[in-house]
Amino acid sequence: MTVEIKETAEAGALELHVSGTLTQADYEHFVPVVERLIEASGKIRILFQMHDFHGWKAAALWEDIKFGARHFRDVERIAMVGDKAWEHGMALFCKPFTGATIKYFDSSDADAARVWIQANTKQ
Repeated sequence: MTVEIKETAEAGALELHVSGTLTQADYEHFVPVVERLIEASGKIRILFQMHDFHGWKAAALWEDIKFGARHFRDVERIAMVGDKAWEHGMALFCKPFTGATIKYFDSSDADAARVWIQANTKQ
């Protein structure tokens, strides 16, 4: 699994680039970064870019559920970028578990996802 975290020039925004299968150790790596950004910025926006992504191991899925419950209202927007039909379905599945507005973008529209994440109004 590879997780790359990139804080953007836009305050309160970050990009998570993931590939492979998310593990509990991945969450131990990036959750503190996300929580530090939440503490510094209040609500945040996340671009979650998937490349050759295979989902979550069970322990990682539990970490994701706990993070979602703890930060239900702390994430304003999530742009999910991928290239598989199930990833688009995952964006729909996640909506009830967060107060964030979630929008799926095909990998060819990654630039549009960045524009949407940085826009000042909800779209």
